[in-house]
Amino acid sequence: MLRRGLLSLGYGSNISWSSAYLNRDGSYPNLVYTVFQKRWMTRHRRVQDRSKKKRVHDLEIATECWKVVSKILTIMEVLRKEPEQVIPLKLLERYRQHINLSKQHKVEDFIRKSPKLFELYRDTKGVVWCGFTEKAEDLLEQEARLLEDHSQKNVEYVTRLLMMSVDKRLHVNKIANFRRDMGLPYDFRQTWIHMFPEHFKVVRVDDDEYLQLMSWNPSWAVTELEKKAMAAGVIAELQPEPGVLSLPFPLKFPRYYKVFRYGEQIEHFQKRNYLSPYADATGLMPGSQEFDKRAVAIMHEILSFTIEKRLVTDHLTHFRREFVMPQKLMRLLLKHCGIFYVSEKGKRFSVFLTEAYDCSELIDKCSIVQWKEKVLKLTGYRGRRKKIKTYESSDFENDLIDRNHDKEIAFVEVEHDESVDAIDDIFITDESEMDIREVYDAYED
Repeated sequence: MLRRGLLSLGYGSNISWSSAYLNRDGSYPNLVYTVFQKRWMTRHRRVQDRSKKKRVHDLEIATECWKVVSKILTIMEVLRKEPEQVIPLKLLERYRQHINLSKQHKVEDFIRKSPKLFELYRDTKGVVWCGFTEKAEDLLEQEARLLEDHSQKNVEYVTRLLMMSVDKRLHVNKIANFRRDMGLPYDFRQTWIHMFPEHFKVVRVDDDEYLQLMSWNPSWAVTELEKKAMAAGVIAELQPEPGVLSLPFPLKFPRYYKVFRYGEQIEHFQKRNYLSPYADATGLMPGSQEFDKRAVAIMHEILSFTIEKRLVTDHLTHFRREFVMPQKLMRLLLKHCGIFYVSEKGKRFSVFLTEAYDCSELIDKCSIVQWKEKVLKLTGYRGRRKKIKTYESSDFENDLIDRNHDKEIAFVEVEHDESVDAIDDIFITDESEMDIREVYDAYED
């Protein structure tokens, strides 16, 4: 048994097995202690290790595209908050953490690879400034119109989030984490949440701001799954009020998954009744099958609210108490890989709604998603790499950031602003993230 254990851990047959069992004093050798300690410490595998060989190539490509666009949008957001929409390039380095650039890459190099979006200028004092191109300014105007058009839909989605919560209220900061994912406006905190008092209002509890539900809308207490089933003729009418549901979830399994092996369990899960996300769940027993399936329904509903049908997983974990979901959400997401797909790229894990994607393309693209695709086409990435050999480093990001490019700067005469040193830091809470170690601790078996 000892020999088999050593061999499985990579210790070859060159060990003298006649003398490897005991020392002269009858004790085990140090090697044996090291082996057993290693086996004990690795008994609980990390989330990343558990699904390392079970990645869906197409959705990993979608993740890479999202990462590039996210970096670009963060820089654009920093610039648009400046009074003249320009900022010294040196000060832009302060936002490296929010832009989520790796240490070996400079913000300057990243910006230079998108000359159709950003311009660099040097003033008479030698300070290099970054600003928008005319094309980027046109895109910002388009985005403002699209966000305004999407506003009424967001009122419904935010209200439905409040309707699903236990206390019918949610922390404003937690909702703000969904700003980009749901297409909420930039002034979400300052203005937007105060514009619809008939649906929700801001209340203060223990010096924290919460968004409180003001009125229950029965027509909105219907899941996206029920709406699709109604449109397809699967069900004849909707329930008068939220209760027990029996609708199966759309399944799209990855290639590696052996459906025939787990067919009976999958069928049993699909036929099991569950409580609507909008129904009262205080009586459910944590850990029960009904409890877990309702959690799957809630995550399915939240992902359906997002414009790209994907979310950062730590944003979901922030709502475990409010939506009565289990502590180990990652285990549930990985278990139901026909409904969700978890990508472990970069510092944050992302979860996709698999039914919403055809290969790497989102099936139903709203106008905001189409706008993001326009932004992506104007970046330095041109799709030269056709395959992703490994996911430990970003091929897209490395392709986008190339240090060997031409470093000429357009020189123009601009006045030096003496107040530049007094520019305040802008903390972009919408893209706040957990460290990867924290994610492992949160999702540990």
